[in-house]
Amino acid sequence: MTYELIIIGGGPAGTAAAVYAARKQLSTLIIASEFGGQSNVSEEIYNWIGTPAISGANLAKAFETHVKEYEGEFLVIKKGFFVEKIEKKDGNFVVKTSQGESFEGKSVLITTGSGRRKLSVLGAAEFDNRGVVYCASCDGPLFSGQDVVVIGGGNAGFESAAQLLAYAKSVTLLHHGDMFKADPVTVKKVLAHPKMTGILNAEVTSVKGEKFVTGITYKDKMTNTEKELAVVGVFVEIGQIPNTKFVEGLVEFDEFKRVKIDPWTQSTTTEGVWAAGDCSNIRYHQNNIAAGDGVRALEDIYLWLRAK
Repeated sequence: MTYELIIIGGGPAGTAAAVYAARKQLSTLIIASEFGGQSNVSEEIYNWIGTPAISGANLAKAFETHVKEYEGEFLVIKKGFFVEKIEKKDGNFVVKTSQGESFEGKSVLITTGSGRRKLSVLGAAEFDNRGVVYCASCDGPLFSGQDVVVIGGGNAGFESAAQLLAYAKSVTLLHHGDMFKADPVTVKKVLAHPKMTGILNAEVTSVKGEKFVTGITYKDKMTNTEKELAVVGVFVEIGQIPNTKFVEGLVEFDEFKRVKIDPWTQSTTTEGVWAAGDCSNIRYHQNNIAAGDGVRALEDIYLWLRAK
């Protein structure tokens, strides 16, 4: 069988697209290792629109439940499958999985997301979700009136710091380099805040705590001395790793291995292939944004299929 659309990924972008595809009666296959994406590792999510608070596990279940409502004539679900490669064949696309199965489609939507680059110092894994967090917009309000630190000197680090300034007692940003990587205007504006401190040449060495984080240590690379900060929240913004290896050679990547897209349509540089969510070269990374990206892609895919 040749599907009109194959969606790869079960996060917010993939599930939103699958629901819309089924409602538009496109013959669709969704392949997902699991549903939920990065939400699965979130204790509690407070910014999923329409839901004041929901656990990451329950949001993932809600995604899967919603998609399964449409399973049948127009939607096939392959859960627990990992895609290894996509190849072009006679104008269509052949999606090969690690289970040895292959599926053919006229179009492909890549929504495989990305993984946050984890802090790998002593104590970071131990205090993951117990003070070490990876999403300021998700978890920032939990640290209201507390001292926190942001690790990372790029735009993502400064954007997280800016969000945290609305809640925290103080925000300290640590960057290992000798100059911040964020846009100069952003750096100037955020560092001007009275609750904000930026420290360069700071190499984080450990996260400390008991049941929860109580502080971190870092090495001052200029003086080669170890210093300690008393904080209860460690917000890590040291980059993301897009899940895009399986489409290497099929579509163009940016310098971070994210799929290049047209932001108007989510289409890639290869006709018949779209991408949405964190695997694409977008600036902001949020569940709500990814879901919208998936819908935008689907609308364009529908027009492309029906206009052929």
